[in-house]
Amino acid sequence: MTEKELMQAAQNARFYSYCPYSDFRVGAALLTRSGKLYTGCNVENAGYSATNCAERTAIFKAVSEGEREFEAIAIVGGRTGETSPFTAPCGVCRQVIAEFCPADFKILLGTPEKFRAFTLNELLPYSFTSENL
Repeated sequence: MTEKELMQAAQNARFYSYCPYSDFRVGAALLTRSGKLYTGCNVENAGYSATNCAERTAIFKAVSEGEREFEAIAIVGGRTGETSPFTAPCGVCRQVIAEFCPADFKILLGTPEKFRAFTLNELLPYSFTSENL
């Protein structure tokens, strides 16, 4: 799967977002080392802390099906009818990514037409991992 195809899968996942409070739709597409694709969208809740982000939805779906090795994740977001030029994962999502992925894990941000690749280490330097325990 190409990076552009991964970004398009993230864009498509936004369609399923449940975001009546923020009107900010986020889609994520997670590619495993075995070549499987897991998508996720944000699911909001009136009790905001019960909200789940698109990135965590995709990761939790993959982990719940036995996947533990990931190649890359693409993230696309924006208000309904729009696509933001750049939607970065929140701190909680970065920490969840760090639980399962190495520092050089690829994170694609942007739109299917224009995006940029980052490593986990670039987005979360000095992450807290099991090695800190």
